[in-house]
Amino acid sequence: MTQPPSICILGAGFGALSTVRALRRLAPQARITLVAPRAELHYLPGSIWIPSGLRRREQLVVPLQRFFARMGVQHVAAEVTGLQDGGRVVHTSAGDVTNDALVIATGGRFIKKLPGIEHVITPCEGIAAAEQVRERLRAMRGGTIAVGFAGNPNEPSAMRGGPMFEYLFGIDTQLRREGRRAQFELVFFNPSTEPGNRLGGKAVPRLLAMMAARGIRTHLGHKLRGFEPQQVLTEGGAIAADLILFMPGMTGNAWFDQTTLPRSPGGLIQADAQCRVPGWEYCYVVGDSGSFPGPDWMPKQAHMADLQAAAAAQNLLAGLRGAPQTASFRVELACIIDALSHGTLVWRTPERNIVLPPLRLMHWAKRAFEWKYLRQYR
Repeated sequence: MTQPPSICILGAGFGALSTVRALRRLAPQARITLVAPRAELHYLPGSIWIPSGLRRREQLVVPLQRFFARMGVQHVAAEVTGLQDGGRVVHTSAGDVTNDALVIATGGRFIKKLPGIEHVITPCEGIAAAEQVRERLRAMRGGTIAVGFAGNPNEPSAMRGGPMFEYLFGIDTQLRREGRRAQFELVFFNPSTEPGNRLGGKAVPRLLAMMAARGIRTHLGHKLRGFEPQQVLTEGGAIAADLILFMPGMTGNAWFDQTTLPRSPGGLIQADAQCRVPGWEYCYVVGDSGSFPGPDWMPKQAHMADLQAAAAAQNLLAGLRGAPQTASFRVELACIIDALSHGTLVWRTPERNIVLPPLRLMHWAKRAFEWKYLRQYR
């Protein structure tokens, strides 16, 4: 191309911002437009610490204006509503945006089909949800707190269970610190008999042993039927609960339905190993929006989105040059399941699975990683 390419990125989450950084390293002259409702990064991994007061909203919402200025990014404050001309035109609530290449990184949305799901709090929906958990805990004098998650039956990888273990163990630690644990019962529920098996075979017994040691009751292996104001309904009976935290499975954004993008059985955008959308030239997807080839334990987490963003950026620029698009991403699950005082490191690749015992060092490592990661956007 004789002119610098015009590249449009949809979203302002981990995958989108990592794509910006990768593109700017590889193509300093490229014209980059990013479409997102707000010029903000919401660092949701840190929201697990909001109920205890270890984090506040202003510490986790990072304004991106200065980052966009440094990266030479034009921000369009708008919602995406559709695509045209094979992705060369993006329809938004603020008008159309044209491009030479497109990266879709608008995340996913949670499946809200279970009856009575309005009675639960879904922590990963945002910082406001974590603040709601904090206020509910402050107001409670005792009772039962039920914590659980489920998946998308048509998309095994479209789930986010790790944060729910963190909320479970974090609330237990918080209540103990406050001297209130004896007034509460904690219950963990999951339709699988091996919750967290995507973390690897070594992780499941470790997590269940941690629950037993902390006096957390489990209700496993029963399909969910729905919720009532103070009950979790399953095929194995009801769980009485004064507060319910639940993470449903994930599917694609609603605006996908206004396009002819190829979709997976679970509703995500189909992608190949190079993060390309089949049949859509110069159109790529990274992060939670995509359904990628690989093992069914491939995580929906920021680390995976970062890896996919690097591959997508390389392939996008190679494609525009007419060169082979050969970059792929490694499949890797890396997380620290934090319990407010200690953290359990879990690392999984196709070749190995490592689960360390809970260590105070890992809690501080997670906090240090947050500081380092957000520093590049501040």
